[in-house]
Amino acid sequence: MVGEKRKRGEKRGNPLLRWSVKQESFTHGFSRSDLQALSAICEAIMPPVPLLSLDLDMKLKVLRNDALLSFFKSSSDQSHVRPDEVAEVMATKAMPVTVKVVRIVLRLLTFRLGTLLLCGFVCLDKKNWPFLLKFSDISLDKREKVLQKWSTQWYNPLVRIAFMMIKAIFLFYYFTWTNENSETPAWDAIGYSVNLGENEDMEHRERPLEKGIIETAKEDEMSIKQRLINKGLIVTEDKESDSYKIECDAVVVGSGCGGGVAAANLAKSGLRVVILEKGNYFVPRDYSALEGPSTFELFEAHSLLMTHDGRFRFMAGSTVGGGSVVNWAASLKTPDAIINEWSVDRGIAIFAREEYTAAMERVCKRIGVTEKIIKEGFQNQILRKGCEKLGLDVTVVPRNSSEKHYCGSCSFGCRTGDKRGTDSTWLVDAVNNNAVILTQCRAEKLILADNDAQTRKQSGRKKICLGVTACPSNRTRKKLQINAKVTVVACGSLMTPGLLASSGLRNPNIGRGLHIHPILMVWGYFPEKNSDFNGAAHEGEIVTSLHYVFEIDSTTTPNITLETPAIGPGTFAALIPWVSGSDMKNRLAKYARTSHIFAMIRDEGVGEVKGGLVKYRLTKADEENLAIGLKQALRILVAAGAEEVGTYRSDGQRIKCKGIKEEDLEAFLRTVNVPAGAVSMSKHWTHSFTAHQMGCCRMGATEKEGAIDGYGESWEAQDLYVCDASVLPTALGVNPMITIQSTAYCISNRIAMLMEKKKKKKD
Repeated sequence: MVGEKRKRGEKRGNPLLRWSVKQESFTHGFSRSDLQALSAICEAIMPPVPLLSLDLDMKLKVLRNDALLSFFKSSSDQSHVRPDEVAEVMATKAMPVTVKVVRIVLRLLTFRLGTLLLCGFVCLDKKNWPFLLKFSDISLDKREKVLQKWSTQWYNPLVRIAFMMIKAIFLFYYFTWTNENSETPAWDAIGYSVNLGENEDMEHRERPLEKGIIETAKEDEMSIKQRLINKGLIVTEDKESDSYKIECDAVVVGSGCGGGVAAANLAKSGLRVVILEKGNYFVPRDYSALEGPSTFELFEAHSLLMTHDGRFRFMAGSTVGGGSVVNWAASLKTPDAIINEWSVDRGIAIFAREEYTAAMERVCKRIGVTEKIIKEGFQNQILRKGCEKLGLDVTVVPRNSSEKHYCGSCSFGCRTGDKRGTDSTWLVDAVNNNAVILTQCRAEKLILADNDAQTRKQSGRKKICLGVTACPSNRTRKKLQINAKVTVVACGSLMTPGLLASSGLRNPNIGRGLHIHPILMVWGYFPEKNSDFNGAAHEGEIVTSLHYVFEIDSTTTPNITLETPAIGPGTFAALIPWVSGSDMKNRLAKYARTSHIFAMIRDEGVGEVKGGLVKYRLTKADEENLAIGLKQALRILVAAGAEEVGTYRSDGQRIKCKGIKEEDLEAFLRTVNVPAGAVSMSKHWTHSFTAHQMGCCRMGATEKEGAIDGYGESWEAQDLYVCDASVLPTALGVNPMITIQSTAYCISNRIAMLMEKKKKKKD
């Protein structure tokens, strides 16, 4: 059955069912000597581990499990992973500036003097000429000591950055690579499994957006024109600009939580809507739950876009449905205190309480939000029990899925079709009202023109937006010029600023005011013996319970929320602090029974997105609040019965909990902090991810206060609206899906009413 599904997936050419780096020729550009150095580093990261070095419990566990025994004995150079494959993933998926750093470090390690420079006297060989060894010739145990030095070498940031990237890419690939049967030997060892059984209901269900979708990757220059015409659009060819001109009422750039809702409302009002999406269209039967290919296909920048200092990695959807396809289904309403702050204190009209509250109710109804749940997963059981033992309140998390939903892989697309993202709700509404969706079609530039003097005086805007130019897939050289009466940009907080700025808009708030809801994680190990919790960390609904350490109210501005994350084995391995090869394998052997809790804060710190670079810094208050959250999370894990707990600090900070006294635990907690500064410049550092990007084109009551006005329209360009998380004036403090959709609902409803008034006035 699994093999048959694999064949069908390959026949469909589904990128979510396969890795794409197993090939004979590579394009990474690394030399053979570079690859030799890379291989030597990878072997030191995951070396063979002698059984004698293991503690008694782990030794007994290994001896009873052939897969685990093979895992501890194996070396990376004997595994399924080849250095040229790791290099290819790095070169094609990672940020170019980081890849350059890696290239420099690897090239230096191919020379004896370069090795001396980066590794010190460990490369000296007193017995053999020429007395200096290049990195690949150093013994394995000495290479491991070099990596330990690099991991803490804050005074040589290039080496640390290179080591971090190699370690993360290698381990992610190692634990996500699969063979022709969508399996990997390491999974049996760490207790991980993926349900690859065929879902017959999904297999035979039609694609709900089919009648409105044009997948440009499947079209050539002639067929795409005909497909557009067949959808009822007016298309003309402009030979001078070598483009097709498309006429419509509204163009929406992006199909996620903001764009999907906007497209539905505008199409329902009778407008002819075209939606541009740079990602692909998938339905439940396409999703594989395979972490590697799914991460690289469904996320922005392959989920490898990071802040400038490497401290936070961004998770943002890049597919039809955007973030609603890969998020964790949490459907929390905008807190009353935030609505009051935005509507009253900041004077933003769209958040007027009565109208906005009604929008939230409509949104929750459309996406089927429920608080009921039949069965909680491993991590949420632990969070709930730990809180109850400490007498702490636990909040049930509303979700846009049914009470029976038990899908632990929703972060890779929901295979059951139970999670109701915009691809199965709002976009269906849009398509049913004749909207057209162009996939693999990247918006290039907004079409802006000068307003005439009279219109400028009436609207207060110097420019008017007439649509957008876009590049379809590589199969056609022709560009698309979508001429529209109204343009809605909904590319998300990381991409919207770039489109606006590159089109010539100059409001200083564009790209500034970024909030990210920074998170840091702690972990607890719960061995199966004597445990009250069944299952594994990767099973079950991702977020069903949360604890507010500080809740948003009228007197408390910063809030701290404790929740559980989705952590696949590749991500787990990539994030684990590397202390030694033996420690790494020990941690991974405990993967299935390691529960995580993350602390998320409403951040005061702000960042900016400029020229593709994301800069962000926590404030001192943010660091303190994160530390408070981490300590509370550790107390909860200990109360729930963890055998060992720890943080993700680079030194592998942890403590054994069996029989621990309260004073000893509190002494440990006093050492838990949030290292300040960049990853590359701190002795101790933490690396984490963030899934909530807000701001960068925030609403403001005046042009000085925001990039767009209180109704979502650009202060600079008439008929240009922004309809995504980038409009939020401040950090929100809770999972933002409902807030984004409700804001988009209000903005797009008003656009529809204005368009109707213009039509009546014209008639």
